[in-house]
Order: sequence, then C-alpha cells, then structure tokens
Amino acid sequence: MSHARLRNAVIAGSWPTRTTTRTTATTAWRQNAVTSGSDGAGGGALIGREGVVDMVTASRRRGGPARSSTTSMSLFQPVIPCRGMAASAAAAGDCRKVLTEDNVFINLRRMEYAVRGPLLLRALEIEKELQKGVKKPFKEVIKANVGDAHAMGQQPITFLRQVLTLTVAPNLLDDPSYPEDAKDRARTVLQGCKGGSVGSYSESAGIECIRKHVAQYIQERDGGIPCDYHNIILSNGASDGIKSFLKLFNEKIDGKPSGVLIPIPQYPLYSATLAEFGLEQIGYYLDEDNKWSLEVSELERALKECKGKCMPRVLVVINPGNPTGQVLTRTNIENVIRFAQKNHLFLLADEVYQDNIYDKESAFHSFKKVMTEMGEPYSRMELASFMSISKGYMGECGIRGGYAEIINMDPEVMKVLLKSISAMLCPTVLGQVVMDVVVNPPKPNEPSYALFQKEKKETLRSLAERSQLVVDTLNSIPGFKANPPMGAMYVFPRFQLPPKAIEAARAKSQEPDVFYAFKLLESTGICVIPGSGFGQIPGTYHFRTTILPQKEKIKMMLGALKQFHIKFLEEYS
Repeated sequence: MSHARLRNAVIAGSWPTRTTTRTTATTAWRQNAVTSGSDGAGGGALIGREGVVDMVTASRRRGGPARSSTTSMSLFQPVIPCRGMAASAAAAGDCRKVLTEDNVFINLRRMEYAVRGPLLLRALEIEKELQKGVKKPFKEVIKANVGDAHAMGQQPITFLRQVLTLTVAPNLLDDPSYPEDAKDRARTVLQGCKGGSVGSYSESAGIECIRKHVAQYIQERDGGIPCDYHNIILSNGASDGIKSFLKLFNEKIDGKPSGVLIPIPQYPLYSATLAEFGLEQIGYYLDEDNKWSLEVSELERALKECKGKCMPRVLVVINPGNPTGQVLTRTNIENVIRFAQKNHLFLLADEVYQDNIYDKESAFHSFKKVMTEMGEPYSRMELASFMSISKGYMGECGIRGGYAEIINMDPEVMKVLLKSISAMLCPTVLGQVVMDVVVNPPKPNEPSYALFQKEKKETLRSLAERSQLVVDTLNSIPGFKANPPMGAMYVFPRFQLPPKAIEAARAKSQEPDVFYAFKLLESTGICVIPGSGFGQIPGTYHFRTTILPQKEKIKMMLGALKQFHIKFLEEYS
C-alpha cells in the first residue's frame, strides 16, 4: 500500500490488514507510544496493528527539533493524534498546543466581566452541591447578580408570546384561540421574512418592516421628531449593537488609542469591550451623595487627566443608570450634550431601562429628543442610542433582541458599520419579532389591549414596589446606605467594613467587597456582584443586587442578608 493510500485509509478509519516492519525500537518505547497515544490527547499512535514506530527523540518532547531514529525502518510512519490534523501533517510535527495561555490574544486575557465572574461560577457549583445533597445553611442559591427577570419568576407578557408563537408556527394562524391583533402582527412579520419563515436569514440590519416600526415608535416617543428607519440597526440585544459600534473606534489617532468616557460605577460590558478592543477607558465618577448624579465638572476632570494618554472620541451615558439606578433630568442631559459638543465627542446613549422609571418626580428624556430640541449646533451631533427587549417590562433576556438608532453619522462610516455587521449575517429573527411587539403593542381599539396594559402596568408596579422594599431594608442594616430608587432594576448600596475584615481580605489577595460577597454566598446562598466589578471610589465598598426576585423571596433574601451582616460585623470587629 502506498503512503498516500495508507494516509487515506487511516483518515477513513480502516486499518491495513498486512504490514511489513523492521524496527530496533525497544518494546518499552513501543508500549509507551501506544499507551500515550491511545486517548488522542497528544501522544504518538502507531499505524498498523503490529506497532510500527519511527521514534521521535526526547528532545522533541522538550520542544526541540525532531530526530528520527536511523535504526528504525518502517513502511508506515507514526501518526501523532493531534486533534484536527490530518495524519500526514501530524506525522511531521510535534503535538504542543498551538494556542496557549501565553500566546492567546492578550486583550481577551485582560478583559473581565464581573456579572458572570468567579462568584457566579461558585454559585453554580453550590447549586450542584445542593442537588447532590450536600448540607448547606440554606436551601437554594438566589442569583441576585444579573438582571434576568424570567429566571427570577417574572411571567412573560401574553401578547408578546402569542405573536412569537404564531411566527414560529404559522399553522396556528387559523386557530380561533389566538386574538386577531396577534395574528395580524405575525402575518406582517412573516411577509417580511424570506420564504415566509422566521427560520430564514434577514437583512443584516434587520427585517425592513420591523425597522420601520422601530422608527415609528421612536418618532412617537419623542413627540413627533422624525426618525428615518435607515438609521435603525437591529441586533442581538443591545450588547451586540454596542460592541459593533465601539469597534469602529479601534483605530489609533496620531499614534494614540481612542479614548471612551464611561461612568463609574459602570455596566461591565463597557470595560470588558474596551479592554477587548484595546480602547482607553476614561472613567468619570457619578456623585453618590447626590443620588448618583452626573456632574459636568467631573467629566472635565476625567478629560483633563487623560490628555496625552489617548484621543478621547466617545462619551457613554447610561440612563437610567446601571448599576446605580439614577434617572437624569433634562437639564443634566442638556449640560452633558453641551460638554460633548464642545469636546467633539460621539455620544453613546444606553437607554435600555427607559421603561423602568419608578420615581414619580422623574421622567425619561431621550438624548435624541433633547439634542434635537436644543437646535444647532447640537442637533447635528453624532449620536448612537440603544434599546433592548431584555429589560423594561418585557424581560426577554434569552431571546436576544435590541436596536440602535445612529444619527448624523458620516454616510461612508455607516457603510463601514453595515459591512462589519454583515459578516455576522443577521441578528436572531425571533429577537426581531419580540422587538416588533415592543415597539408596536396593541392599540386601544384592539382585542389584546386591555390584557397587555394590565400585565405591563402590574409588572412595572411590582418592580417599583420591590425596589423600594430593597432600599428600605438595606438602609435599616447597620453601616449600609442606599440611595432612593429612581429607575432600572438594581440597587447599589454602600456599606462599611471593619478593619479586620479588610485585613482578612488582603491576606487572601482579594478586594474587601469580593471577600464579603464570597462570605455572603457561602453563608446564605445569595449571589451579588461586588462594587469593584463596576468601579467605585477607592476606599468605598458596594455591591449590586437586582430587585427581580419575587416579593416573598426577596423578603427572605433581605432578611438573610441582614442577619449575615450583623454576624459578619461581630466576627470581624
């Protein structure tokens, strides 16, 4: 059999029935080679049932050049079973890993995402331990670390799921149990899908009719200010849209990396994305003592301090805030817009919590509306604003849907952005369907209107109630201070730690708030995110908790937290 035929036979999995061999390799080496190669994890497997060996010396195993034994002759060469390699290629080279921790993209090693960090990994381990019957001082893990509403018991909106079901199973369009307004929306979406199926690819920017509905929604939200659907890009949640946008700035200017101003505390998506793309993070602190307000003087300080390090190009504003829950006033937004215009910054408005406003004295103002109403030169500023189906009253995190509206962008840059997202083909179509329902809900004269409004209002009312409950309870715990709830889905309390606890944390090479959060998890099963994962003023300690557990569970969670903290203070005082 020729070498080529043999190679093909090995790849196909059929071994030759006869071999002719002559080798001086020792039996011990042959046995070692067969054993080390048997699991496919990088050892040398032998071609042929009679064990033909072409030895690779120990120097190769240490990373040196291969030296084939001159005393070994064989019809067949050994196959080193490197996964994914053809037999002939494996025979010629060594099996060291091509990709290692030392040579993987360094920016990915540097990036961190606290929301799904070590604490969550430990929480998942504890869940498995509980399932196996391991005794703990609690019965379940409460994941208060992430804004996953349905995982915490929130029920889906009926109309939303009806439309989603009808688009996935069009045969149900004749089912009389589904309301006509749900059927109408499903038919409209299916008409916009290639082949009339949500299983087909959409345009890279999203299904056209849905983009038009998004534009109409924004126009109505902003009091009639025009919105061009060509400026709308649908995405897999707001996160994918934000990353696609920030990628545009991954270019040095005069040899300096682009700088992005982000709030501190911030949603870790931003710090992780900046680290991944090699962009410079410029942190500006929110004023905790003034309900986490955004002060222009702090923006100016941050901008001044970064001079020489980078080229500032983007200003990120999260409104309502995550993790801080503040809602910016119109005056505050106007001042931020003036600052951005003065310093030639592209505005990124993260507005995914625009439906989550709990404070009766607060109201959501979109950056686009305020900017436009301010007139020139502000109305000509570049702005990218983002929305998601994961938050609000919907909470459809796992379906992944979002949109970006990008205005006043250079047309040639927009072409580059569209080219970039086209490489990812398209956002998930089911996420687009849900977004269509969000921006095109039942109208007052339609059969689903009453139930839709009831479910929406009750969801938001319950979130507001739980937000107040969390803040009131935390403020009753010694050493805790939480700002009044205004919006979003989180509370970010500040708490004091005794010196002995700080020393104990340092001894374990942990941040003190991380040390506290791990102790809390192991003692109560409550998983929160330490403030150091979001950023905080040095010497202060916080954690982020969601308000999403249902009322009875959140009461239980808060009671356990209070008892834990009192015992923690006793232990480390």
